[in-house]
Amino acid sequence: MNVPMFSLPLACDADVVTARLSARRAVELLGMDRQSQTRVATAVSEIARNAVVHGGGGQMAFAIDRLPAPTVIEVQITDQGPGIEALDEVLLGRVQFEPGFGQGLQSARRLVHDMAVVSAPGKGTQVRLRQRIPSELAARLTRARIDAITQAAPSRGVDPMTVLHQQNIEIVESLDGLQARTDEAERLNRELDETNRGVVALYSELDHKAEQLRQVSDLKSRFLSHMSHEFRTPLSSILALSRLLSDRVDGELNPEQEKQVEYIRRSAQDLLEMVNDLLDLAKVEAGKLDIKPDAFTVSELFGSLRGSLKPLQQGREVELVFEEPGELPPMFADESKVTQILRNFVSNALKFTERGRVTVRARLLADANQIRFEVADTGIGIAADQQKHLFEDFSQLDGRLQHGGTGLGLSLSRRLATLLGGEVSVDSALGKGSVFALVLPVRWGEVRKPTVPVADQPRILVVDDEESFRYVLKHIAQDAGLQVIEAVDGIEGMRRAGDDAPEVIVLDLQMPRRNGFEMLAELAASTALAAIPVIVCTSQALTLEQKLSLSGAYAIVAKHDLSRDGLTALIRAALATRKETTP
Repeated sequence: MNVPMFSLPLACDADVVTARLSARRAVELLGMDRQSQTRVATAVSEIARNAVVHGGGGQMAFAIDRLPAPTVIEVQITDQGPGIEALDEVLLGRVQFEPGFGQGLQSARRLVHDMAVVSAPGKGTQVRLRQRIPSELAARLTRARIDAITQAAPSRGVDPMTVLHQQNIEIVESLDGLQARTDEAERLNRELDETNRGVVALYSELDHKAEQLRQVSDLKSRFLSHMSHEFRTPLSSILALSRLLSDRVDGELNPEQEKQVEYIRRSAQDLLEMVNDLLDLAKVEAGKLDIKPDAFTVSELFGSLRGSLKPLQQGREVELVFEEPGELPPMFADESKVTQILRNFVSNALKFTERGRVTVRARLLADANQIRFEVADTGIGIAADQQKHLFEDFSQLDGRLQHGGTGLGLSLSRRLATLLGGEVSVDSALGKGSVFALVLPVRWGEVRKPTVPVADQPRILVVDDEESFRYVLKHIAQDAGLQVIEAVDGIEGMRRAGDDAPEVIVLDLQMPRRNGFEMLAELAASTALAAIPVIVCTSQALTLEQKLSLSGAYAIVAKHDLSRDGLTALIRAALATRKETTP
């Protein structure tokens, strides 16, 4: 079903500018990204210019085509000019034109998903441009919304030189912005180093300032989490502009210009990846990184991963191999985060492998409810004394193939794996390559069945308002043969402690209704519950006064330092303490 929106006459250069702005505005109001806006607007301006210059004028019609799927933007530009001779040869680029002419059709064809041209000598030319609308935007495209866009889209009476000047300003500002942000990042790194040295020096003398430092750290995490869009948008714009230049949208580039554009693109891509890692890590620390599970197959995962990793292979004598996964059950997990972990593994493998191959594979473990992913390389390998630091924040390897970066990739991978209920590991030796492994449950939220009867299992009460963290603790505890009871805040925690008589309590501090400080005080005041060991597990930076108020706890551990072995050993020790003090 074709839904007409608006049409514009094409009689002069000013009309070409109006057509470009109208198309860009309409695509923007449809909710499509800036790259799509630029592509459609540029394609329309190329064809509209042809209609004015070569066809003596014409007409542009803008519409939405809903059927058959997918929904598309359709722009039809017609003229009554002399037509195009040897149209097929022109579209194939086999006809030579004078400099500055004849490139409009070829340029427009590269910018949109589909272009159809009908032309004959003496009968004019009709060009139809079609651009797909993402399904999530198309689903919200009601007739009332189309009418509103129709009213708002056309722009008239615009000075072409003003538009051209504004476009030049945007390009220059984007390029200048890249350098400015790089300089700013270096300045912030220097300031952060100086601040860290100052904090270490002051901590021993001014312990009461810890609360202020906690507030600064909390503000940093919230700032980074909230600023993700503002950081990523300009970088994405720089990448999009560099692609337009590389695609010769506005003309050919000489070899030196092409090299400069490629340097811009690589630098922007590297900076974007570092910003993404830093922002994701801040979200994990702030407890704001959500798990969005969905069903997918390992074959689908490998397919999308293979395509996204192709640019990393350019210029390397390394073969990237994805082994056929075979008969594996469908997974239910956050596919984007699984992809992020494996991409980090493969990226590191390619960086530290001069020649040979990097192999990605997956297999079902013996218990049939866990899948083990492996990324194996034939690179330089990792010394044993360096392996224990690999998954720490800002950790980088020493060696002749050292590469730049934040050192956050593997640390973030470890934390993402924990949120997904899995774990990461490495097996490596110098000169013999490395194997990075990720083990995940087939279905997120389902932990392995206990190997001993529930009646014989010690009961652990986990009190935390964050569902994903409760799942992680449940996964670790049940693997260790422990029975897990859950509560979402201090009120429910006190009720479950009284009803279920747990042997150990794992307690968060920041919770709604009743926090961990209040619950710990109530436990201490209860004759029946005071003997239960409490392990405080928090992401909060504690002041001296807060630490003193938690003196009744068995132990205090930071969430970001939590490990499977460490938590299991701590719970076992608390259980032993409980048995020794129980009459």
